Amino acid sequence: MAPPLIQLKDVRLTFGGTPLLSGVELNVAPGERVCLIGRNGSGKSTLLKIAAGLVEPDGGTRFVQPGATVRYLPQEPDFGDHKTTLAYVEAGLAPGDDHHQARYLLEQLGLTGEENPVNLSGGEARRAALARVLAPSPDILLLDEPTNHLDLTTIEWLEKELDSRRSALVLISHDRRFLTNLSRSTAWLDRGRIKQIDRGFASFESWRDEVLAEEERDQHKLDRKIVDEEHWLRHGVSGRRKRNVKRLANLHALRDQRRNYRGTAGSANLAAAEAEQSGKLVIEAKGVTKAYGERPIVENFSTRIQRGDRLGIIGPNGAGKTTLVNLLTGGTEPDSGTVRLGANLEMATLDQHRESLDPKSTLAEALTGGRGDHVMVGGKPKHVVGYMKDFLFAQEQRGTPLEVLSGGERGRLMLARALAKPSNLLVLDEPTNDLDLETLDVLEEMLGDYEGTVILISHDRDFLDRVVTSVIAPEGNGKWIEYAGGYSDMLGQRGADLKRETAKAQPVAEKKEERPAAPASAPKRRLSFNEKHALETLPKKIDTLHADIAKLQRVLDDPNLYAKDRKKFDDTSTAIAKAHEELSAAEERWLELEMLREEIEQA
Repeated sequence: MAPPLIQLKDVRLTFGGTPLLSGVELNVAPGERVCLIGRNGSGKSTLLKIAAGLVEPDGGTRFVQPGATVRYLPQEPDFGDHKTTLAYVEAGLAPGDDHHQARYLLEQLGLTGEENPVNLSGGEARRAALARVLAPSPDILLLDEPTNHLDLTTIEWLEKELDSRRSALVLISHDRRFLTNLSRSTAWLDRGRIKQIDRGFASFESWRDEVLAEEERDQHKLDRKIVDEEHWLRHGVSGRRKRNVKRLANLHALRDQRRNYRGTAGSANLAAAEAEQSGKLVIEAKGVTKAYGERPIVENFSTRIQRGDRLGIIGPNGAGKTTLVNLLTGGTEPDSGTVRLGANLEMATLDQHRESLDPKSTLAEALTGGRGDHVMVGGKPKHVVGYMKDFLFAQEQRGTPLEVLSGGERGRLMLARALAKPSNLLVLDEPTNDLDLETLDVLEEMLGDYEGTVILISHDRDFLDRVVTSVIAPEGNGKWIEYAGGYSDMLGQRGADLKRETAKAQPVAEKKEERPAAPASAPKRRLSFNEKHALETLPKKIDTLHADIAKLQRVLDDPNLYAKDRKKFDDTSTAIAKAHEELSAAEERWLELEMLREEIEQA
């Protein structure tokens, strides 16, 4: 096996009271492709900065193979005093690197090299930063959220470009499909430590669930063991002082183990404040056209959106997605054509431009509007701390300035502000940026349960496939076509991806009732007769075993038993060991069935 290009060993780092990293180990071999997974705030970006040599940990070692080149892509690039994007990219080259690569990659990424970094949009800044780290063809690429602010065509180009390179990769991303297509191993940063498997992201979520389920079972056993020992402390103390002291020390050790256990972070409690139901017709557009100067943005577009539809809008940056949404929702007047809005519409909007937040204001002020201690959620006051906790913010963050929040925390804040407003029409512009995978799952569930209508702009292919019922894609020259289903369905109907102008599919019929019906859901899982019977009888069996163990323990507590009746001592010891094994098996089976029952009830 080849020696690692980069190795982190026993890395430790603490911010405040709780350790962020506790003895982290990470090895990256030549050509290896690792996806680094973890919750927002778990320390992924910090760990990547340590790997890049930009942050010094409190302890541990960092080793980079002599002569190996490392390039790091931050979430927010610093352009310094560079006057053009070309100068910025060339500044990342080493003396022997090919300067033609700088201009070539900028052109591939849709930039000329003459842009002033001060005037770049978020997507343009990300593309310039990608050109800077790719141009030297380094041995190791450390990429922090490389797909943020990129459109679908650029994400797909980046996938192919990275796949064709020999560089070792360490990727942080919320884009499931991007990770699935590129990763070959997974490093899970959880509660300060890394667990790693030699499989890509496609295997991660099932593996993670198995690990957490096993951990939950272990904690359940620990709790029951503490209960047993506390019962012994109250009722089973014998005259043998040495044994008692040892058991009491064991009980203290068990309590310390339970006290020091760091549970997983909870899930965000995302719920949209829903207004009264809208009319069946939400939006009807007929022959809508909009142009800026001689450039057509939308040309003769028609659609009919009904209550409960989930509409995804995709396309390259600059194609006019936001303009189309503004036309449909009445924010922009069309040059020709008509837009009719349905009855009783209440709209809430999530804007991707987080710059609208005052960086000096606090988290509580951003949620309350600077007025008091309550947030109006669905027209009703809710204490700001309680609402913060719904979105995984700690009470201590109430006075935190927005400028120090991570990208994921700012994303959750924008969601919290948008979802507090009563609505029956949600308009979401890039809601997935910077959110961790667990929060994305909860957002998907929330949108699935939302009884109103959703219009979604997104470049996240997996998210689109999971959420939307139809997709509107640009075909060039202001022409937009609506396709039934998600992003993958759109590609199948269109016969080509968004970069190619050939093999265009015919438009899908615009009437919702003419779209193919959704496939029938699979039959709901039910508990079998044996599983129900076991779930009902196991608690009684567990109690009986506890009683048997207590009875046997009272026999063993006789300090003279071994001397006066050796056979009885041996038989009782064997019986109590067997009873403990049966108890452990019964508890584990009951816990599995109870978890299964909860999953079925919540499905």
